[in-house]
Amino acid sequence: MSKRSPRPSLKKIRRLGLSMIIGYALIVVCAIAFVSNLAVRKTDAVLKSKVISLSSSLNVQMQLNLDSYMSRLETISTLAFAADEAYTYDATDPNNDEYEAISTEKVISDKLFSLCIMDNFVDYGIVYRNNRTIGKISNGTSSLFGDKIFDELSSMITHDRTHDGWAAGYNEDFKRIYYVKRIHENALLVTSVYASELQSVFDNPEALKDIDIRLVNKEHRIIFSENREEIGQTLPPDISILVGDQINATVMDSEYLVSVNGCGDDWLVISTIPTKIVLAEKNEMKTYIYMLALAAAVIAALVGAYLSVMLTDPVKEFVANLDTKAHSDQLTGILNKQSFEDNADQRISSSLSIENLALIILDLDDFKGVNDTLGHAYGDKVLAHTGSTLRAIFSTDDLLGRVGGDEFAVLISSAPESGMSFHDHVKAKCEAVCQAFRSNYTGDDQNFKVSASLGVALFPEHGSSFGELYKCADLALYRSKRTSKDTFTIFDPSIDQEVSK
Repeated sequence: MSKRSPRPSLKKIRRLGLSMIIGYALIVVCAIAFVSNLAVRKTDAVLKSKVISLSSSLNVQMQLNLDSYMSRLETISTLAFAADEAYTYDATDPNNDEYEAISTEKVISDKLFSLCIMDNFVDYGIVYRNNRTIGKISNGTSSLFGDKIFDELSSMITHDRTHDGWAAGYNEDFKRIYYVKRIHENALLVTSVYASELQSVFDNPEALKDIDIRLVNKEHRIIFSENREEIGQTLPPDISILVGDQINATVMDSEYLVSVNGCGDDWLVISTIPTKIVLAEKNEMKTYIYMLALAAAVIAALVGAYLSVMLTDPVKEFVANLDTKAHSDQLTGILNKQSFEDNADQRISSSLSIENLALIILDLDDFKGVNDTLGHAYGDKVLAHTGSTLRAIFSTDDLLGRVGGDEFAVLISSAPESGMSFHDHVKAKCEAVCQAFRSNYTGDDQNFKVSASLGVALFPEHGSSFGELYKCADLALYRSKRTSKDTFTIFDPSIDQEVSK
């Protein structure tokens, strides 16, 4: 009998071994592919959420900047009423004495020209129903409106209560932005600035240079854009469709991430960034992950750990950078208004009634004089120095925020030194702030002094919520400003009665 060959069994074993290797390899590859795909999807969702939040916060900041800019121009414009003749004189009155009219108009004109140099006004004057003008009315404006100047400017008044309004794009001219306020039935105060002045309002941080910021009217015509060629044109159709009739929203599709915020006079601040840029880092990571996963099938555990690190670290760093930009005031380096209020409200809401907290509102005295006398560049230096001063005085346990143009807020939650009451701790901090500002001079010759007034409210003595504490601190600040400035006041009920009177 011949001996049986072992080959069939050997072949089966080899086949089984090969099958096991192939099966194991397939399982490992599929498992890695599944986990990698799941991780990429999760990263995509987190990144989208954070970028949407950042875009929304940035757009809100741009809208607040624009509102502040417009409010400042309105305030400067209405300084014209400081001259009684500006709102009582009527150039259309047929009973005007010629000599008195000339004299009155010169007084008004001198006042208007003195105010006109306070900002980069193109126009700063009064237009009467008979189309007579006093002050600075540019040739460009005169040519644009012609003999219809009074009627056309009157049509720009959209606010019935304040008798004023903003407009841009008249007769397809988007070079100027007009602010018009009715003085009386026969006279209008007219100011205008070049639309290019808004460049400072919509100054985009370098880290967010890929975001395009536009100001548009209710017809989606572009009033301002960094791309000057766009001004006067209609929003690109794909962006316009996303915006629709929304006035406060953030939307995203396969092409764009768009944030919209409405501001006065039916204008919209719109931030857009291509979706491919938003997800660029994610897409790069996706390709790298899949290539590395296939190459590392035989060492799945090590590759999995490596992928986890590669997925999370860059995303955390990127998101942390976006978070910082979204929540910090770029000039002072402390929290911006929205972030301070959110954090303070959360901290107060979660505090027990036996805990000690104090809310301080700080307002710079005579800050307007810095801007008017030394210029906005010096004003920015004063604000930045204020942020540094507050960081030096208060603990890292305290919240610091810039809540207005020259208004700051501090929520004290740090513990006092041994043997000191919390009330004395708060007073010491307030005195330290006032003392710091008493030695704070600015200007080329260090001859311009800026002081600070403070209002303080204590938790839970004066309120159990952020809103209640803010109201009390604001009333206390009012007393400080009203009495002597350069001081601090801790709220007490008599202040509320004093203000009510």
